[in-house]
Amino acid sequence: MILADKIINERKKLGWSQEELADKLDVSRQSVSKWESMQATPDLNRVLKMAEIFGVSTDYLLKDEIEEIPTNVIVQDTVSTKEELRNVSMEEANTFLDVVKRTSPKMAFGVSLCIASPVILLILAGLTSTGIVSDAVATVIGVTTLLVMVALAVFIFITNGKDLDKFKYLEEEKIETAYGVDGMVREKMTRFEHKNSVLTATGVILCIVGVIPVIASALFSNPENADYVVTLSVAVLLIIIAIGVNILIRTGSIMESYKKLLQEGEYTTEGKKVSKAVGKIASIYWPVIVAAFLGWSFITMRWDITWIIWPVAAVLFGAVTGIVRTFMKD
Repeated sequence: MILADKIINERKKLGWSQEELADKLDVSRQSVSKWESMQATPDLNRVLKMAEIFGVSTDYLLKDEIEEIPTNVIVQDTVSTKEELRNVSMEEANTFLDVVKRTSPKMAFGVSLCIASPVILLILAGLTSTGIVSDAVATVIGVTTLLVMVALAVFIFITNGKDLDKFKYLEEEKIETAYGVDGMVREKMTRFEHKNSVLTATGVILCIVGVIPVIASALFSNPENADYVVTLSVAVLLIIIAIGVNILIRTGSIMESYKKLLQEGEYTTEGKKVSKAVGKIASIYWPVIVAAFLGWSFITMRWDITWIIWPVAAVLFGAVTGIVRTFMKD
């Protein structure tokens, strides 16, 4: 076993993130990351310090042929602080990555269906102002389409969620990975990083420029057909946002799957505690927002206006999660 893998194994046995180990060694997280990915080698002083805090010998760290930690060099205090970690094998890690790769497009499509579900209703509502479609027909067809799309999205979430539920422990428990897993995952993540950056930028840009049709229709449409044009532009806005969010979910899910296995980002020991708290809040917050959106929309039948609840709710949720993270960190 090489030094990089020994550092990874000992760090995870103690339940430490890269940031936590870096703090104890008085180095940056990037330094620890480079040691573990074999991009750099720690100097002798750092090796001596690691041997001390891991409770192992320097021979164990530096000699590849020594695979097991000699029991006579383990410090008693260190043993008492170690927690039982869930082991993730190479097969299990690959299965998880395959499941995420397979389900992320479907989950993204389900979210897009929810976002775009009012589009038909908006288009038909716009046509009623021209006299082409009656209010009754527009309402029946539009609402039926909306409910069917939402129902299909819920079906997608439930069926694909079952495949992901078996890996829920990666978000909640401390884990240690089998030999070679970290290297394999890090290599895949490195190859995916450029693609992730491009796709993330594309998704964000689409969400930003999606509002342009609404602004343009409000500024340049004729007073006679202003209602129809504005309503149609909102439908276009929802379609563009649905595409942008679809891209963000697809690439984000894959990048997060790597971080879960590496226990980086939001999936460090402290990050998992915060995620649990945020998850409990989200389980209450978003159902309330959905109920408010549907109630407001059906009561007023102003789907061209009620969509604003989603960006407002997203911003508020971001603020709430930020407060929770700050509070728990302190």
